Amino acid sequence: MDLTNPLVYGIPCFLGLIALELTYSKTFDDKQLYKWRDFLSSLSLGVGSVILGALIKTVTLILVLNLAYEFFNPMVGGVRMNIMGWQSFGYAWYFWLLCMLLDDFSYYWFHRQNHMIRFLWAAHIVHHSSDNFNLGTAVRNGWFTIFYKPIFYVWIVIIGFPPEMLVVCMGIEALWQFQLHTKYIKSLGVLEKILNTHTMHQVHHASNIEYMDKNHGGILNIFDRIFGTWKAIDESVSISYGVTNPPNSYNVYTILTHEYVNIWEDMKKSTNWRHKLMYIFGPPGWSHDGSTQTIKQIRRNMVNASQT
Repeated sequence: MDLTNPLVYGIPCFLGLIALELTYSKTFDDKQLYKWRDFLSSLSLGVGSVILGALIKTVTLILVLNLAYEFFNPMVGGVRMNIMGWQSFGYAWYFWLLCMLLDDFSYYWFHRQNHMIRFLWAAHIVHHSSDNFNLGTAVRNGWFTIFYKPIFYVWIVIIGFPPEMLVVCMGIEALWQFQLHTKYIKSLGVLEKILNTHTMHQVHHASNIEYMDKNHGGILNIFDRIFGTWKAIDESVSISYGVTNPPNSYNVYTILTHEYVNIWEDMKKSTNWRHKLMYIFGPPGWSHDGSTQTIKQIRRNMVNASQT
């Protein structure tokens, strides 16, 4: 079955919506919503991720998924059977819904681990490095996540879903994620109960300590609710966007690499190999001497301070 990634059609829409939001904000609303140098950095990163993605996606995504599918779902008597004993899944509407749900589950853990493992955070921080929240920020993507993203999704084709079905679902996920990056859409009413919405994504991009590492969901918010990372927006709180340790540069190379440089510098602070590995694979903010702290440590200290 020949299926086209929805992002092929989404990119022109992205550019059109960015232009519309930018024009509206500059003409009628918040002239500071878009800052030109920051926006040009985001646009450059977005263009680079599209080009790089096109060059390496065949190897890191399509090839990995296809090889896994073929190995775990061989043809047996003209029928594709999963090695665990059931017939591989087809293209019925209910399989599409199930694949979309499994994709959303995988996206949640992929996104959450990007915030929990510092080496992955070094790639993902690019997306959070702007102190603006707009549709331009939505295309501010790191260039290195494509190398490890398939690890979080390959199990879906292993159990029998066709790779092209999964790729379409991942494209739909990306389309939903893009349009979340605007402050002009408020509450969606009853849909707020199940969907990851625009206000929830504002929380995710906030650098306020009470908001950090929250709302990792893709289309649904159910997995945030189940695994304890969901948080509603508090309209009385003034949101600061970005990260607490920004790159302080509009240079694309600096934005892409600054956290890797920081990891290397931190690794040199200790001769203990466990410490060195923790600086790579531990949570962002971890330090062997307490000079910096993780989000959990900061929150714990705040709670202890309020109780004394």
